[in-house]
Amino acid sequence: MTDAPRWIELEIDPPLATIVLNRPEKLNAWSWESARQISAHADALRFDDRVRAVIVRAEGRAFCAGVDLGMPEDRITGRSPAEKTRNYFERFRWVHERFHVLAALPQPVIMAIHGYCLGAGLEVALMGDIRIAADDAKFALPEPKVGVGIDAGGDLRLATEIGAGWAKLLAFTGRRIDAETALRIGIVQDVVPRDDLLARVRELALEITRNAPLAVQVIKRTINFRAQQGMSEALGFEAASASPLFVSDDMAQGYKAMASKIDPDFEGK
Repeated sequence: MTDAPRWIELEIDPPLATIVLNRPEKLNAWSWESARQISAHADALRFDDRVRAVIVRAEGRAFCAGVDLGMPEDRITGRSPAEKTRNYFERFRWVHERFHVLAALPQPVIMAIHGYCLGAGLEVALMGDIRIAADDAKFALPEPKVGVGIDAGGDLRLATEIGAGWAKLLAFTGRRIDAETALRIGIVQDVVPRDDLLARVRELALEITRNAPLAVQVIKRTINFRAQQGMSEALGFEAASASPLFVSDDMAQGYKAMASKIDPDFEGK
């Protein structure tokens, strides 16, 4: 989509670069186009030796409130349920590839999180190496509340970061947690007052940039290698597992209930 609006901006101020989620009127709601734009910026930074650390932050009241349910171009179509399921599977694999470009940047990536960080927003945040939250941040994986599976690896990365038990509790319930709980269980590494968030994240990023950049990058690769062993296979399994749910009756019921602000009546079909 060459004529798409710029929802993700890139600012370069060596030795730092900042990727900005900039769709505040929609609480930075996520879409396929958002994934394309953020990976394009990450690609631009990959070989930029001026940049030693990357910050990801957001404009407006939220980091990202989740998937934009109102984007018609984001709706997957197909001539049959089987073809539609196949198309979801391929789109999920495409998103995994886009997110990998950001997660695998050689430079450390620090997430500055405030307000809502829900669903796709939490999945984006988990692409970072370090996450700093404002004290107003709220986190959740609400997908089961609308009858769909988690499809971009957020549950898998949570299991790596905080353990399978906590990942299952959050993913099974869709429960929202506050910043202090996120700190206690290990989703974020620090919580700061909202007004101090960007200054504290920048201070941390600059502290990192004062170290030898090649050494920092080797450390990142090594830790990621150990932490993410089996991740590629697991993401492929997740795409295959999640795809059929997007043609289920439960998903249709869940989205209808969300739009009407009522509780869904899921039947498991």
